[in-house]
Amino acid sequence: MNADDLGYDPGISRGLLHALREGVVSSATLLVNAPGTEDAARQARGLAIGLHLNLDRGPPVDPGFPREWRTVDGGLAGARVAGLPADVVEAEALAQLERLERLLGQAATHLDVHKHLHRHPQVLEGLSRVARRAGLPVRSIDADMRGALRARGVATNDAFVGESGETAYWTPERFRAALAALPAEGVTEWMCHPGHLPQVVTTRYAAQREVELSTFLDARSREALAQAGLQPTDYRVLTRA
Repeated sequence: MNADDLGYDPGISRGLLHALREGVVSSATLLVNAPGTEDAARQARGLAIGLHLNLDRGPPVDPGFPREWRTVDGGLAGARVAGLPADVVEAEALAQLERLERLLGQAATHLDVHKHLHRHPQVLEGLSRVARRAGLPVRSIDADMRGALRARGVATNDAFVGESGETAYWTPERFRAALAALPAEGVTEWMCHPGHLPQVVTTRYAAQREVELSTFLDARSREALAQAGLQPTDYRVLTRA
């Protein structure tokens, strides 16, 4: 049960960490080039944290990131990411992974990508190279991506659920319905976005995060998992496998 966007904003991170420590969320992924990165990383030490690779916005971490692929103010350009060469993605992913490990003082559990930008072939290729070198699993969001990762020798989840939109995705009702529909075998990633209202950033998914936070802190959610015979885990189960 992985919460995206740790470090994105202080308010989001505060709620997300609450869900990790006291709710049923079992894993999170950290943005390493966002306003709340360093404080979030300090608070998350010892927890199961992966890299939320950010190619969409903010400053690149790799000092050699080509100027021709930056915005006018020198930042990452999400609108142009489909054209990024795999070598550029590889270098930036490696730089972001190394920064995460420095900030956390521990290894990442896995890799995923902000806004699922690894649906673009060159991003997937560059990310896969780093994952293979580091021995880390990568989130797959569908069967095609799953096959592409495994063909590259990268471990990945067997199934995936979760989304975000105009309304809060993980309500108590949807939580229970999703539990009933989970595959009987394999490792499923349950992506979520719990948090408090953002304090710094502007994002379309704001108040919805508080609904998700309430769902994952609700004792009935923990009871529903227990009744289904499920124990939330993290991507290290794939690394050990």
